[in-house]
Amino acid sequence: MNLLELFARTLDVTLPVFTMVFLGLALKRLKWIDSAFVSTASALVFRATLPTLIFLSLIKADLSVALDVSLMVFFAAATLGQFLLSWAWAHYRVARQDRGIYVQGAFRGNCGVVGLALAAGMYGNYGLSAGSLLLGVVIVMYNALSVVVLAFYQPGQATDWRSLLKHVAKNPLIISVFAALPFTALSIPLPSWVITSGDYFASLTLPLALICIGATLSVSSMRNSSQVALGASLMKMVTLPILSTLAAWMMGFSGEQLGLLFLFFASPTAAASFVMVKAIGGNVPLAANIIAITTLMASITVTLGVFALRLLGWI
Repeated sequence: MNLLELFARTLDVTLPVFTMVFLGLALKRLKWIDSAFVSTASALVFRATLPTLIFLSLIKADLSVALDVSLMVFFAAATLGQFLLSWAWAHYRVARQDRGIYVQGAFRGNCGVVGLALAAGMYGNYGLSAGSLLLGVVIVMYNALSVVVLAFYQPGQATDWRSLLKHVAKNPLIISVFAALPFTALSIPLPSWVITSGDYFASLTLPLALICIGATLSVSSMRNSSQVALGASLMKMVTLPILSTLAAWMMGFSGEQLGLLFLFFASPTAAASFVMVKAIGGNVPLAANIIAITTLMASITVTLGVFALRLLGWI
């Protein structure tokens, strides 16, 4: 396979995902969808269609393949490493009042939508099922570490672990993972009509979620981006994915495992980071700019990353 064919195969994976994001941006500018639609659709995805997608992907999965403990442990360790490296860099390079926002923007990826969509596009059912199990690790760690760093730098804030644990326990994505495990482990069948209806409903998830991400992007806000936002974006989309993927390769991961890890590492900053910053009264424009910049960067960095890994023969 020559370089042109390899690059075309890479675009076949990444372009459909980012086309949906840019379609959302275009639809919002054309006023075919508005903020009310985005708010309602995002809530529907988070509370219903994405949990359904995760549930169905897990009950169809072969746990002996999808449940990869070494993959989950490494991802957790790498996430903690990314968090600490971002914090160390911010300590010396970022003004104190913006450090927590910088750190969260630099390490917290949108794995639940963008990462899962890319994994499904590249690896099909394996990407969905193994990615869904990784989401259990993602949700717990991202929420816990974000609360720690934001509370540390925000006056009058404290780390409320009881509230955090309650929030994680009530997360629909976490619930869907645990709800699916007995069906998968015990091979409990569901009626075919339930599976088919669920597939119809779950198929709304990725295009709707990606369109909503695009609709929330603000090109005008990016024109006013600060050096801090650009720095956090480069850390999130370039530095950390390279270091983490290289570490994974050195630990012996390759093929589908390494590809899945890279897609999760290289996902743009999660929209949930904006919500948390707003809730504590932090620098909201900075958080919004990081999300916007990383989302647009992802269309280039993820494509080039997948192409490079395939060229090296690592995935």
